[in-house]
Amino acid sequence: MRAQPTLLFCLATFLLSAFSVAHAESGLASYYGYGKAGKGELTCAHRTRPFGSMLRVSYGSRSIQCRVNDRGPFIRGRIVDLSVPAARALGMMSAGVVRVSVE
Repeated sequence: MRAQPTLLFCLATFLLSAFSVAHAESGLASYYGYGKAGKGELTCAHRTRPFGSMLRVSYGSRSIQCRVNDRGPFIRGRIVDLSVPAARALGMMSAGVVRVSVE
């Protein structure tokens, strides 16, 4: 039995996307006032990225790098929770919840 070219293409695309080292995602971000990091450190909570990994979070014309040190967010539709210093650096404090890009 010969596999269909479409099936092989779909399988190859899935495997490449599933095992890529870094992938971009966009969605909602919020910030939290508690934390496990030192004062002023740019940290964040992400559901799946490894602890200690660095994420580039972009909002509007601003972009920061923050370190994953917690799990979350646990609110549907949100992809990352930022520490107060990280949210301040992005300029999102007054908005509270904003659409960001995460790499």
